[in-house]
Amino acid sequence: MAAVVAATALKGRGARNARVLRGILAGATANKASHNRTRALQSHSSPEGKEEPEPLSPELEYIPRKRGKNPMKAVGLAWYSLYTRTWLGYLFYRQQLRRARNRYPKGHSKTQPRLFNGVKVLPIPVLSDNYSYLIIDTQAQLAVAVDPSDPRAVQASIEKEGVTLVAILCTHKHWDHSGGNRDLSRRHRDCRVYGSPQDGIPYLTHPLCHQDVVSVGRLQIRALATPGHTQGHLVYLLDGEPYKGPSCLFSGDLLFLSGCGRTFEGNAETMLSSLDTVLGLGDDTLLWPGVVEPENLARERKMQWVQRQRLERKGTCPSTLGEERSYNPFLRTHCLALQEALGPGPGPTGDDDYSRAQLLEELRRLKDMHKSK
Repeated sequence: MAAVVAATALKGRGARNARVLRGILAGATANKASHNRTRALQSHSSPEGKEEPEPLSPELEYIPRKRGKNPMKAVGLAWYSLYTRTWLGYLFYRQQLRRARNRYPKGHSKTQPRLFNGVKVLPIPVLSDNYSYLIIDTQAQLAVAVDPSDPRAVQASIEKEGVTLVAILCTHKHWDHSGGNRDLSRRHRDCRVYGSPQDGIPYLTHPLCHQDVVSVGRLQIRALATPGHTQGHLVYLLDGEPYKGPSCLFSGDLLFLSGCGRTFEGNAETMLSSLDTVLGLGDDTLLWPGVVEPENLARERKMQWVQRQRLERKGTCPSTLGEERSYNPFLRTHCLALQEALGPGPGPTGDDDYSRAQLLEELRRLKDMHKSK
């Protein structure tokens, strides 16, 4: 039924979009056996969940696909609904996972853990450009996984570190962040899966609200509601006080190094409010996850460093919120330089200034239109 609805919704959107969807549906027909194995995932919630998913928000904004392999850019709103709310999305994620494992058998980047006073943060490269993380209390040998999209890679790290996985923190429902919840929660029977109940996190066992705290050994991790990318998107802040080190922000798809996530289920005002939430944290907070300010030297220095790192296939995380504040355009909507770089405002005469939300919306639009070389 979902396929019929999607095909109907796509009429008039062009032959290319139709071909893409037909390819997806053809692949789904060839994988009926996989469908039977994943029927429990259709609700996109816990294995016991029987309820139908809530309809998408009427405020959802979607920018149609241009080019690229990101499944979110595929065929517009119909595909986004299929990807996030049916087994077709899960099958697409599994295909991504297989391709990434074949292309990067040892991961897409070389990463280095950060060891503090009794706490280790271990980045795990997954898929083609994502990261999962293990947060480890080294004294208790307890671990928390953040967004474990490749359960095999995460499990290998758990075994190498010799720790017990007791919690999964999921920032949002998209399969490239939540796809490993099933396998890991089955393997580790006492493992709790945390996330927002608004987001339909698969295999969710412990719903979280804004400012809720998850305690694991010495680890105190606070959930912060940051909607925009999805309705229930959460970020997680590891408090540095118990181990006398820096706090660590695990930002999911809200905030990247010199970037921010796409606004799928919200608007620019929502995303701006969420970005302001994390900007209220200390500048020394470690961030674990275009160029429109031509005179921004901080950005140029960071870009050169990133290019050197990637030539050696080294990871570029973490950054700090202080660094991001200096060059990330999505965190600099208060700057006159950005206003001037974007030219006339959105008013009918072109004389009006952008509001911060309008500036963020325009930056995101330009980023979505940009084609990487």
